Amino acid sequence: MTKLTVNTARPYDIMIDRGLLEKAGALSRGVNGGERALIVTDSNVAPFYASRVVASFDAAGYQADVFIFPAGEESKRLTTISEIYARLAKNRLTRGDLIVALGGGVTGDMTGFAAATWLRGIDFVQIPTTLLAQVDSSVGGKTGVDIPDGKNLVGAFWQPVLVLADTDTLDTLPREVLTDGMAEVIKTAAIKDLCLFEMLENRDMDGANREPIISRCIDIKRGVVERDERESGERKLLNFGHTLGHALEKHYRYTGLTHGFGVAVGMAAVTAASEKQGLTAVGTASRLAALLKKYQLPISDPAPQSEYLSAVLLDKKMAGSKIDIVLLREIGNAFVHPMEVTLLSSFLNSQSEAIT
Repeated sequence: MTKLTVNTARPYDIMIDRGLLEKAGALSRGVNGGERALIVTDSNVAPFYASRVVASFDAAGYQADVFIFPAGEESKRLTTISEIYARLAKNRLTRGDLIVALGGGVTGDMTGFAAATWLRGIDFVQIPTTLLAQVDSSVGGKTGVDIPDGKNLVGAFWQPVLVLADTDTLDTLPREVLTDGMAEVIKTAAIKDLCLFEMLENRDMDGANREPIISRCIDIKRGVVERDERESGERKLLNFGHTLGHALEKHYRYTGLTHGFGVAVGMAAVTAASEKQGLTAVGTASRLAALLKKYQLPISDPAPQSEYLSAVLLDKKMAGSKIDIVLLREIGNAFVHPMEVTLLSSFLNSQSEAIT
């Protein structure tokens, strides 16, 4: 087992190992003394893991219940949060009780937001079951929901009390879901760790390499979150590829294009553009594109830029008329580049040759 401690204002542990689902109740009992637990999961995950996790929490002395919502980004709405609130009220969860996120990024984001706002904040545990959630969204305390105007525009910072990354859950994922998660793995390496990037180039994400890669990604994010919990500086680097990625997701109404695919396109596009303009070392864009292709991730999208770029105007990273775009100086070395949003289109249009 790998154990990492996130030293935020309210420190918590991240545990990475096989077989953690059956230990989830006992491990949660070590950080929470409540009587009741609500386990939030989606319709894809519930058939695989819900009964095992409920049994674990029952054995640890909790009165455990399960809330199941339809799988997919389309459910990441305030209407689903209202349904979670209704279940919390029905079960009479108090400030001393516990909410548990069992699933991927959508589940974790919504459960965390419900926990942050129920009774002005109660404990929650993250049990991420996808690669994307294990290496990224379950760590750092960002919670939220989408609204018609954009992705994650309503949310809160609320740290979990425990994260349990059971790598066995990755064995049941469809290939496309694992591929989706690789975008965040590559992002982490690209912005912070040349050695990890080289490992991804030279190895596959198989059983022997899986835990070390996941652990390294989490450790990198842990350090960033500790130094910048509220995203006022360094943590902005974690948004590499996300500005365009989120705009594309909104363009497709959060169906048909996954988060990871959108981020992959965003990373490739901004790196090609920044290299063309002399902001990024020559050869970086092609090297990044090659790694994305290795893991079956896209580097472009057929949607016309004119149809989705306006969504950037409601991006969380906007400040007045400027937006912070994350770029690479070279692999493993990223920086924040403030830009007038009106110049973004011309900036991106300089990239057409660099990622072919």
